[in-house]
Amino acid sequence: MPNLKDLKNRIESVKSTRKITKAMQMVAAAKLRRAQESAEASRPYAERFNAVMAGLAASVGGSDSAPKLLRGTGSDDVHLLVVMTAERGLCGGFNSNIAKLARQKADELRAKGKTIKVLTVGKKGRDALKRDFGDLFVGHIDLSEVKRLGYTNAQDIAKDVLSRFDGGEFDVATIFYSKFVNVVTQIPTAQQVIPASFEETEGDDSGAVFDYEPSEEAILADLLPKGVATAIFSALLENGASEQGARMSAMDNATRNAGEMIDKLTIQFNRSRQAVITNELIEIISGAEAL
Repeated sequence: MPNLKDLKNRIESVKSTRKITKAMQMVAAAKLRRAQESAEASRPYAERFNAVMAGLAASVGGSDSAPKLLRGTGSDDVHLLVVMTAERGLCGGFNSNIAKLARQKADELRAKGKTIKVLTVGKKGRDALKRDFGDLFVGHIDLSEVKRLGYTNAQDIAKDVLSRFDGGEFDVATIFYSKFVNVVTQIPTAQQVIPASFEETEGDDSGAVFDYEPSEEAILADLLPKGVATAIFSALLENGASEQGARMSAMDNATRNAGEMIDKLTIQFNRSRQAVITNELIEIISGAEAL
């Protein structure tokens, strides 16, 4: 059984830990509000952009004149997995869940005989996948110095991916991120960005007929690279909100656990102190009776 001094030191240590986790929870809560607003504000634009692109892509179809980003290379032998995680930990299963989804996808593709290449965005994703897929890494993008994510960050990532595609390094590109739902729910998501894939949605202009100037192919050729950047930017914002939500939830749980541990240690300390006092009284009484 630990002595009273050890118990007291441990209680003080857990109290210090609780102060830290409580402070981190409050910081995450403050950051979450801004990150959530940014993620939610980007969704209408991304959804509308995809709806317009879906209409254009449907009109072009699989014609040979369609841009390469839409029709692809004609093969799917080489896959680029863009794994987007956080630069920091202490956010529950946020990073590990994204890495797990990417690992499952990689294993599935390799089982089919496909070639895998991995581009990581964020330190934690690189660390999580290094042991199993380190030899497949083709690059890493460090965002640790970025205080607030902007569209330029997404453009830089998109330029890297697009330059690799233009260089013939891969056939299919998929991004992995976590979609924000609420503080306790973040959904790991895989989204194919090259070749571009759009789902047609019913909107106010359903059934309308449009004339495009210039041609649909020319518009797509100009907008598809921006579509890749838009998808990456939306994923970064979703990741930012998911990270802060997961960290807030994790630190709240840690604070609660620290409080429960303090209560248990305090009870153990009081019992141990009472036992010491009782033993001392017994020794005093026994000594007095012996005299």
